[in-house]
Amino acid sequence: MSQLETSAKPVFSIRGVTFDSQTLAGAFFFTLAAQFMTVIMLAAAMVPGYDFRAAAISDLGVFPETALLFNVSLVIVGLFNLLGGYLLYRTHGKRWLLAIFALAGIGAIGAVLFPLDTGGIHGLAALLAFVFFNVQAIGSATYLSGIMRALSVIAGALGLVFVVLMALGDAGNAAAFGPIGHGGTERMIVYPVMLWMVAFGGYLLEKSERPSDVQEPV
Repeated sequence: MSQLETSAKPVFSIRGVTFDSQTLAGAFFFTLAAQFMTVIMLAAAMVPGYDFRAAAISDLGVFPETALLFNVSLVIVGLFNLLGGYLLYRTHGKRWLLAIFALAGIGAIGAVLFPLDTGGIHGLAALLAFVFFNVQAIGSATYLSGIMRALSVIAGALGLVFVVLMALGDAGNAAAFGPIGHGGTERMIVYPVMLWMVAFGGYLLEKSERPSDVQEPV
């Protein structure tokens, strides 16, 4: 992949086919979220007796039936978030937003390098991913308009609420988990923001297809 200099927006060439950075970012975000949601649902079905309410999502990274599938998927999440965040940065130019995408991607990869059975380091990496994937949804609202901006804030805020509930529950206040347990609380951190990333990726892809002289209503 090589970058082509243009006066309008950054454009990249892959095997002679050119794409603007926003299109590639949208493809990375859509793919990372769609494949991860699919994998964690498939992996949970592959483990006999897997308890959605009690088990952590990261348990799927240590069960022999699903470890390879889950960990490869999570590495893809981290790498694609890093790549997509950088490509989006080439469009908006906000370094603080790029840093948020980078921290989220590093957290996801760290959770693979230090699996659940390694102890505290895994917890820190997972927390980094949990927090910053949701913060990146809120931060991306500054780049967006209309309903997509609202959805970004809602998805990110919802995930952060459940990060707090998970922290309270893991600290010994099991009532914070409510009827959905630890496993359900983790999924409420992950699912909304992953669904948002599917929508965000599609939004970027659709926006890139519009003629440049058509203005998007605010």
